[in-house]
Amino acid sequence: MSKVLRIVLFAALALGAAPLTADARLRARAKTVTACSWWGNGCYTAPVRKAPMTHKMRLKGGTWIDCNGDCKQALREQTVDFWETQSEKALAIH
Repeated sequence: MSKVLRIVLFAALALGAAPLTADARLRARAKTVTACSWWGNGCYTAPVRKAPMTHKMRLKGGTWIDCNGDCKQALREQTVDFWETQSEKALAIH
C-alpha cells in the first residue's frame, strides 16, 4: 500500500470516527429512569447506576437509593408521588 493511500485512509477513518469528548462519553454511559405521577404531579428523571446487588438511583437532593427491583416505581413513590404514597401506606396500616 502506498504512503499516500495510507494517509488518505487514515484521514478518512479519523474524520469518520472522531473521538468523543469526556462529556459525550459520560452522557453515552449514563442510564436514566423517568417516572410520572399517577396524580398529575409531573415527571422526574433520575440517573441510575449499577450497584453490586441491585441498581441505585439519585434523588433530587443527591441521595442514592436502591431501586428495589423496579426503578421506575420506586422513583415515582419517592419523588413525584411521595405524599400520596405515604397516605396509602398509612391507610394500609389501619
